Amino acid sequence: MTVTTGSVTSADGTTIGYRRLGRGPGLVLIHGAMESSISHIELAEALAPDFTCYLPDRRGRGLSGPHREGHCLRTEVEDIGALLAETGARDLFGVSAGGIIALRTALTVPTVRRAVIFDPPLSVNGSPSTAWLGRHERELAEGDVAAALVTGMKGTQMGPRVFDYVPRRLLEALTAMAMAREDKNAGPDDVPFRALAPTLRHDVRLVIEQSGDLEAVKAMRAEILLLVGGTSPAYMRVAVDALARVLPDAERAELAGLGHSASGNAAQRGRPERVAEVIRRFLTRP
Repeated sequence: MTVTTGSVTSADGTTIGYRRLGRGPGLVLIHGAMESSISHIELAEALAPDFTCYLPDRRGRGLSGPHREGHCLRTEVEDIGALLAETGARDLFGVSAGGIIALRTALTVPTVRRAVIFDPPLSVNGSPSTAWLGRHERELAEGDVAAALVTGMKGTQMGPRVFDYVPRRLLEALTAMAMAREDKNAGPDDVPFRALAPTLRHDVRLVIEQSGDLEAVKAMRAEILLLVGGTSPAYMRVAVDALARVLPDAERAELAGLGHSASGNAAQRGRPERVAEVIRRFLTRP
């Protein structure tokens, strides 16, 4: 499968790089926190026979420029909007924080036709908590990336349940070892956790910014599929249920037996072929 790269310029002059593969109607795949465009390359490969897939690196990652002062949800939407305008793509898939971005882009960019929103971490009645963000930022400022990653993993409830019973110092030591191994084995296109760690706080701020703003999506004109993992953190199911109440015409589907990592590459516990089938059915229906 041939993968090419390109770039667009966002409203504030920042370069947004992307990967492109496939043929057919354009589909933009928006990755989530602690990910880059490479994280969903296998999902794009599964969809490539039917869609031209565009995988942008969100800011601070890989092919794209850095976050700037005042970065917010509007900035993220402008980045995706620039890609949509350049490519003519009309469909979106977004996971996690990328799901929040896809949702807002579908609301505000009139050319968007359909969007699949997977496990958006929208804040509903104070859940999920973001109280851990201050500690995460302090640990990053002190250069303790392993500790910051453990704080983020626990705060977002993304680690295995067994982590709740493992002493924190041991978790930090194991994380530092895993980062060292990843740094050693990383390929030229990979964006390792050490580089991704500083981007997490920006995604958490998207959750905070969107808090209590669900009513705004009532004006949605694009067709929406709300997708949730059967074993994803409970707060994501709460968010999808809340969106379904606000968007009664939206479709809803559950990936039985799969969790938040389902759309990612197989090496990250993903099942991209199963997710691709759900996306394909929604985007190709009459």
